[in-house]
Amino acid sequence: MRQFLLLTFIFISTLQCFGQDSLNMSVLFNWKDNSLSKTTLYANAYNEVWGYVKDGREYAIIGTSRGTNFFDITNPSSPVMVDYIEGRDTGKLIVHRDYHDYQGYLYMVSDEGDASLQIVDMSYLPDSVHLVYDQDTVLKLSHNIFIDTAVGKLYSCGGGSSRKFSVYSLANPVNPTLSIRCETDIPWWTSNIGGSGAGYVHDAFARNDTVYCNAGSGLYIVDFSSTPTLLGSFTSYPDKGYNHSGWLSEDGTIYAMGDETHGKKLKMLDVSNPSSIQFLDTVGVNGDNNAILHNQIIKGNYVYVAYYYNGVYIYDISNPSSPVLVGFYDTSKETNYRSFKGAWGVFPFLPSGNLLVSDMQEGLFVMDVSQAVVGINEENFERFKLFPNPVSNEFKLVGLSNYGEDYSVQIFDLNGKLISSKEFNNQFLQQETIKLSDEIPNGMYVVTIFNSTFAQSIKIIKQ
Repeated sequence: MRQFLLLTFIFISTLQCFGQDSLNMSVLFNWKDNSLSKTTLYANAYNEVWGYVKDGREYAIIGTSRGTNFFDITNPSSPVMVDYIEGRDTGKLIVHRDYHDYQGYLYMVSDEGDASLQIVDMSYLPDSVHLVYDQDTVLKLSHNIFIDTAVGKLYSCGGGSSRKFSVYSLANPVNPTLSIRCETDIPWWTSNIGGSGAGYVHDAFARNDTVYCNAGSGLYIVDFSSTPTLLGSFTSYPDKGYNHSGWLSEDGTIYAMGDETHGKKLKMLDVSNPSSIQFLDTVGVNGDNNAILHNQIIKGNYVYVAYYYNGVYIYDISNPSSPVLVGFYDTSKETNYRSFKGAWGVFPFLPSGNLLVSDMQEGLFVMDVSQAVVGINEENFERFKLFPNPVSNEFKLVGLSNYGEDYSVQIFDLNGKLISSKEFNNQFLQQETIKLSDEIPNGMYVVTIFNSTFAQSIKIIKQ
């Protein structure tokens, strides 16, 4: 029955009609240091967010222009800042920090200034954390890091003007050693994947020596178990932009790939066969050509997306060929325009189920998403059905019971263009004929039925 669920971008457009700024999500805790915005470039004071669990207690970690703050958020109504680690450089140009943990240590990097790799020992929590490594000899600048915890390898993407992609061994967690610098150690890397401009690896996801490299020009899947070997690539696809980041599903078959280009949407891919990657669907904010996503993480049947000034979104990807919006929250107060402000990162892996979100201007959010991820109410979402499908010049829209409410029915093409619209009073609930103009070309469309408390979308094919 999932094929009848709403297309997310249509649902977002519907919700915007009623001025909503949240769906099935609420804020449990928000931390913001107002002094930070006065010392940062473009007031981008906050960056990546990470989470950590020790002895049953939950911690939120957020980067700022100055360093890294650690909060005990086991009880979000009574959070405690347990420690702060200053970055090697704290200048106003510090915009990017990134984090990943391994064997009780947190690894921290920055992409600007006189930076370094910092390693924090988390074993002293809940009292404090201890900085045990702060050096720039092995790694100075990094745009993003990812640790393959199964094999103990740290992957560093970008970093300053060099834009290197490097692999480090964590055999000794507090003494990382360089294993491979791809641009120099692998002759084919620069011409095929790396290099400068749109081709450099901006971010990566790694699991069991298989690395998914998001490289601006597209996605490259590389086996790093021995001599790096290209398993497959995906460089030509619908709605293409600047390939920024991605995340692999737990079963290793679905990849959520984000293009950091205004107006471009999240791509759902089938990567079960890396040599033949299949495009499944796009999902994102409809009707806003300035909308731009930043980072996304898959957990279970959901993908959590930091969508810059549009806030944070959650999609049900039980059917990755037809993602469904189940929650969103607008963390940002920024005006929607072609910039890079608002929600930066998400972290959904805490045992409590609470979601961590960072916003570049508004700081750290701890969010209750239990109403979003408990599952979709199938009865509500299938309140209406239509037939026949495929359709020719008209179809019947049938209400399953008499709800006694007013509804609007709109038809969109797959680019989000409104094709037709009709209003119905509460007499419309048993059956209604919807006619399609002969001027509407054959193809796939989305019929959306909605009012102020409900929305359902159904894909149709006109032929």
